[in-house]
Amino acid sequence: MDRVSIVHDNFLARVTAGNLPEVVPQGLDSPTSRALFEHQCLTRALDIVSREMQKAGQGFYTIGSSGHEGMAAVAHALRVDDIAFLHYRDGAFQVARAAQKGQDMCRDMLLSYACAADDPTSGGRHKVLGSRDLFIPPQTSTIASHLPKALGAAFGIGLARKIRSEAAILPRDGITVASFGDASLNHSTAQGAINAAGWTSVQGVPLPLLFICEDNGIGISTKSPAGWVAASLAHRPGLTYFAGDGCDLWDAHRAASEAAAYVRTHRKPAVLHLRTVRLYGHAGADVATSYLPRAEVEADEANDPLLYSAAGLVAQGMSAADVLGIYETALARCRTEAAEVAKAAPLKGAAEVMAAIVPPKRDCTPSNGPSPEARAAAFGSDFAQLDTPQPMSRLINWALTDLMLAHPETVIMGEDVGRKGGVYGVTQKLLNRFGPSRMIDTLLDEQSILGLAIGMAHNGFIPMPEIQFLAYLHNAEDQIRGEAATLPFFSNGQWANPMVLRIAGLGYQKGFGGHFHNDNALAVLRDIPGLILACPSDGAEAAMMLRECHRLAREENRLCVFVEPIALYPMRDVQPGDGAWMRTYPAPDQRIALGQVGVEGSGDLAIVTFANGRYLAAQAQAQVEGARLVDLRWLAPLPFESLLDAVKGCSHILVVDETRRSGGVAEGVMAALFEAGHRKIARYTAEDSFIATGRAYGDTLPSAEGIRAAVEVLRKG
Repeated sequence: MDRVSIVHDNFLARVTAGNLPEVVPQGLDSPTSRALFEHQCLTRALDIVSREMQKAGQGFYTIGSSGHEGMAAVAHALRVDDIAFLHYRDGAFQVARAAQKGQDMCRDMLLSYACAADDPTSGGRHKVLGSRDLFIPPQTSTIASHLPKALGAAFGIGLARKIRSEAAILPRDGITVASFGDASLNHSTAQGAINAAGWTSVQGVPLPLLFICEDNGIGISTKSPAGWVAASLAHRPGLTYFAGDGCDLWDAHRAASEAAAYVRTHRKPAVLHLRTVRLYGHAGADVATSYLPRAEVEADEANDPLLYSAAGLVAQGMSAADVLGIYETALARCRTEAAEVAKAAPLKGAAEVMAAIVPPKRDCTPSNGPSPEARAAAFGSDFAQLDTPQPMSRLINWALTDLMLAHPETVIMGEDVGRKGGVYGVTQKLLNRFGPSRMIDTLLDEQSILGLAIGMAHNGFIPMPEIQFLAYLHNAEDQIRGEAATLPFFSNGQWANPMVLRIAGLGYQKGFGGHFHNDNALAVLRDIPGLILACPSDGAEAAMMLRECHRLAREENRLCVFVEPIALYPMRDVQPGDGAWMRTYPAPDQRIALGQVGVEGSGDLAIVTFANGRYLAAQAQAQVEGARLVDLRWLAPLPFESLLDAVKGCSHILVVDETRRSGGVAEGVMAALFEAGHRKIARYTAEDSFIATGRAYGDTLPSAEGIRAAVEVLRKG
């Protein structure tokens, strides 16, 4: 007999026989206890029916919440407007929270199991917990990857008391909740987020964040050592530890109430450690007895939370028959609803599936920009130099100044962005101009930086996080792919993570840092659906593109990554002493629209490139007759329509790409040109290599001489 049936029969038999654990129900009156038990039974019934739906080919996801039904009591201890980033076994939390708002989750969750197009959470894209009304952003990969953004959301609650954010949705006295399993605690993302929470707390920064570790003692088949969770969490600096029995409805409520009250009152983070059990194995296809002794599986089943709840209800005066009636009614109701849900239409076709990749636009107040007086005060001595040609780094700094003046909800965060002014001085003076609440020096943890930005976006801020070097992004890339970019898709456009992520990247730094500080790999960003990847080549272009990225984030909820070519930050000359690569600062209302390429020169040869490639092509252009330079600017999505218009009339096209030959930008550009009918095309790319330090820094990258040689070969071909 399968374990689902064994647990079901065991519950019926033990309640009937009065063979129940000892429970002292305290802190909840009889009607409340009954209501929470009803939520627990509905959660259990949903788990049972999800497996029945899967066997019938009507359902597609069966990681359930059985054994974690104590989370219903945790939901009751919190407010509906306490934003909650949930563990995937927290069905009882969502059921109980929905009831607090007069909603019934039975049909909605069954629609999710069936991946029906009418599923109100994801529109049929995934089985996820989540609800905009219930302040539960959906999570699709909760192996602790949601903890950094929970920290960001908690920080955003505190910051909203200081900084106006017209799109704020979280109450000033609210708290943030993030739940996870004991196995997930060991993930580097969890450890980083917990460390960052403590690091923030000991500095006196308000952080109303409650971590909840649901400890069932096992991660799929790997057991957590006895006492490991308590030893890991009980003495973390900056965090207060609470513990409770998640199998005991009343003790879970006590512990959750104490923890939530502490966080809400003190505005400091805490950890709630709840003992739970896992029933039915990890998922529907998992057979726990194949890797655990049967006696251990049966011991967990003997600690079924529903048995503890039944015992408490009987102690409060309910009959065993009434207890069984609640359970059986929930199961019968779920089966009836499931029969109807089986008829629901699924998503059909790529267009429907992809409809939520790009989130809906959001309402926001138009901005006329800062007054001349405000600009003069903020820029200080720089104000007199605005019409003087400058290198890229300074023009980016001025663009950031204008954006932060115009939009108070804009916040910059990252390593060294404040006091030091950035590794390359790009954010110098911004701390003095806008203060530490908007120029946030973070700890050295890229996952926490990105999580901070994602979470703050949930409360109406426009975050502009900075990653010091492109190579450092890879430590935390899942925060972009698995969290920020997927949220609109898996929430059917109900949630989004607007931001402008600034990264210093690409190559050509002379003799500095090797592949850690010179990284020309952009493929990891270019293949993320919905992400906008911008890469300027000169200072004026950088300022105007940065403004467009900010507009896209603020007005269209878009996730933008702005890669700034490190080697071009200080660049002044095309040829020695000519000052030709410096630019004057564009007026604050000037932008370069998404998808608009740049064209310089004319002729029947097009050199299509971007960033350092454009600079090198400018050096080569004087010796290449009849060449026009086409600057891509936007690398994801590639601006195919604008590109094809820019190369009209060209007999030869050379694509110069400083990223690698394999997986580089040129691959998509070449394919688009070929599909459009161009045949005399070639590419000149970087080698499939990391970048060396010292004199060989450019040996694997395109050069001006190499461009001239590639043009000659192309024209002869």
